[in-house]
Amino acid sequence: MNPVLAFLREELFKLSNTPVSLLSILIFILGVVVTFLLARGARAAVRAFFSRRPATPPGVSYATGRIVQYVVVTAGTLVCLDTLGLDLGTLAAFGAVASVGIGFGLQTITHNFISGLILLIERPVQKGDFVVVGDVVGRVTEIELRATKVVSRDGVAMIVPNSEFISARVINQSHPTTLKRVRVSVGVAYGSDPARVRDTLLEVALAHPMVLREPAPAVFFKNFGDSTMEFDLAVWLEQPDPEPVVSSDLRFEIHRVFGERKIKIPFPQREVTLRREEARA
Repeated sequence: MNPVLAFLREELFKLSNTPVSLLSILIFILGVVVTFLLARGARAAVRAFFSRRPATPPGVSYATGRIVQYVVVTAGTLVCLDTLGLDLGTLAAFGAVASVGIGFGLQTITHNFISGLILLIERPVQKGDFVVVGDVVGRVTEIELRATKVVSRDGVAMIVPNSEFISARVINQSHPTTLKRVRVSVGVAYGSDPARVRDTLLEVALAHPMVLREPAPAVFFKNFGDSTMEFDLAVWLEQPDPEPVVSSDLRFEIHRVFGERKIKIPFPQREVTLRREEARA
């Protein structure tokens, strides 16, 4: 027998009454590598399958691919462990020990893991959605089993635990539609013509290239304030991402046009009257 092969087959220890050699360990490592490669290939095949069906939402393709990848990894790893000599009974015993550890210190990891499965199966949030979770605002780029990556408008990647998407209040601005309504509030001085204010605000809105014509912009006479008549300009955007930029542009333009048309935007004023009573003789 080849001395190298004999060396590789030499027993190192026993695992569940199965001899474990250096060769079996190498086969196990190779099997794990092949399993992960197959899992990535299976995920790519699923995405290619859905890419030929344009009507399928991108989130469905992403979630299905992820689930298939995790199933292949789990099944392949179990097969590799079996070839190494670790039987299911040993795995069950290990699971019992692990459950004790979960009870003492791994609750958060387990919670996030289960939440990740729920996100991939139920798909309340999908890859590409624009979401608000607490103080995190941005677009979902990755959904992993433990956490979800959200990229903000500033290009900052934030890692959000999956449990927050299940237990906390989540605003998904991409469903049921990607349209986003933006409101810009403005107050004008008493004595201004409300109809002229309305027409001016609509003119400013329709001049902006990112404001949709359908649904059409609208102006609401919101209230009679202490020193102003309060209006809201409401416009629709195709996506929620540019909301801060569009709101800023509209305010700049409203200020400029109001100045040209002598429509005053007042500031709060208070009159203080001082009285001095003459001392009685």
